[in-house]
Amino acid sequence: MPTHNIKEEKTFVMIKPDGVKRSMIGEIIRRIEQRGLKVIALEMDHASRAKFDGHYPSDIKWITRVGEKTMQTYEKYGFNAIEEVGTDDKEKIGRMVRDWLLDFMASGPVIKMVIEGVHAVDMVRKLVGPTIPAFAEMGTIRGDFSVDSAASANKEKRAIYNLIHASETPEEAAHEIGYWFDKKQIHPYQHVADMVYSVK
Repeated sequence: MPTHNIKEEKTFVMIKPDGVKRSMIGEIIRRIEQRGLKVIALEMDHASRAKFDGHYPSDIKWITRVGEKTMQTYEKYGFNAIEEVGTDDKEKIGRMVRDWLLDFMASGPVIKMVIEGVHAVDMVRKLVGPTIPAFAEMGTIRGDFSVDSAASANKEKRAIYNLIHASETPEEAAHEIGYWFDKKQIHPYQHVADMVYSVK
């Protein structure tokens, strides 16, 4: 059973360098707020590679899972992993992909946000869409605005350009919020809908 107030669930969102460079900041925030979620912390940052190294998991399980997904992409689109990156070892490939991701995230400014609202983690993930834009449905942020290919990104040895990061679980959200924001930077407030529909 959840022990927290569902209406006050928080999640972490980051507009990636490609989203910033494509002037997608306003559109992404509009979609989040239009859903009835609240932006309770917001900051632009150009963080170092070392800072992003602490953001992304570095455990073997996560890295191997990234490698497995990359291998699946190679197989799906007819690429040979050994020819492309010199190995078919899932852990090694996962580490390469993680390095590409760190390089990309540190390449330009990002927008960091804390979002609050009913089932905020799941709601934002639904708005954002799947990691690979080709699998994201129209109506999601990635489905509407990202045209990058995982196969192309892998072949070019870079991160996939998919505009936005959003926490996958409440636990991940708590970690990422604490990693990027001080408590004094977070400003919860009462949404007008809360005032109108609150039961006394």
